[in-house]
Amino acid sequence: MKPGNPPSGDLFAPADPDLIAGVDEAGRGPLAGPVAVAAVILDPRRPIAGLNDSKQLSEKQREALYPLIVGNALAWHIEMVETDEIDRLNILHATLEGMRRAVCALRPAAQLARIDGNRLPKALPCAGQAIVGGDRVEPAIMAASILAKVARDRLMLEMHARYPQYGFDRHKGYGTAVHLAALAKHGPCPQHRHSFAPVREAAARKTASAPP
Repeated sequence: MKPGNPPSGDLFAPADPDLIAGVDEAGRGPLAGPVAVAAVILDPRRPIAGLNDSKQLSEKQREALYPLIVGNALAWHIEMVETDEIDRLNILHATLEGMRRAVCALRPAAQLARIDGNRLPKALPCAGQAIVGGDRVEPAIMAASILAKVARDRLMLEMHARYPQYGFDRHKGYGTAVHLAALAKHGPCPQHRHSFAPVREAAARKTASAPP
């Protein structure tokens, strides 16, 4: 996972059209847990039926597609950017750094990275193209969105086993009413993002109410 040095470009025709990576993330909005970033190079000789934006698929559909992507892609990588890095960099820059690392980890290396959104990470190891709504039009980005979503959801289920009081199995760390109520009662756990206002405020209230 050594980072590459060449700067990213806006859009260049790759030498090999088969080495185009799709990149997407899951979990930018939650109050707890990592942000998951996936990069996928699909194999045009092994098409995968049913790809779509992960948000348009049911959990059962995502789980069924996950092994098909892993088993048929030319290359794939999932990068978890943990809460301490999110708090240090902020969620936008942590996500972009996760995207860079995910692309750098692909073997074979990508010659073009198509990234969902309107921002490109700095220091990509290849040319880059930002596509707003890319998870609805680019199959490789769809595949990346599925890998990121499934991997993160599985991790949040593991986190629920360690911190059952927050209900991570139900909301996956998002700021639902159930989650906010648990934060108010228990204060944050080590997996909460203290740079997010509801977590920061819950921590302050917990400290203020603690006996001297």
